[in-house]
Amino acid sequence: MRKVTSSMAGVVKGMDKAMESMNLEQISLVMDKFEGQFEDLDVQTGYMENAMGGATTLTTPQDEVETLMQQVADEHGLELKHEMGLAPSTTPVVEVQVQEQDHLSQRLAALRNK
Repeated sequence: MRKVTSSMAGVVKGMDKAMESMNLEQISLVMDKFEGQFEDLDVQTGYMENAMGGATTLTTPQDEVETLMQQVADEHGLELKHEMGLAPSTTPVVEVQVQEQDHLSQRLAALRNK
């Protein structure tokens, strides 16, 4: 995060200089660099959100999840079937998420190697 902060500070200084000189080429280059850094930040943020989301999903006790589901069902007058465990698995969605995370991991590794 410190690296991102220092990079952004450099870009802002570059923007100030470009705006003072009103050099369109320099302004364009600085804006391109700024946009690239925001894309890098989006990748890093997405990676962290996925990692944190996965960690919290794995640490939530099953009985708390079932209790919450029953509470919501009771509030809305719904009947919660105990056969929900027999529902088909959503493996393809998990595979897509893994592929997306692999792609993000590759982008993050490429950013770190810069």
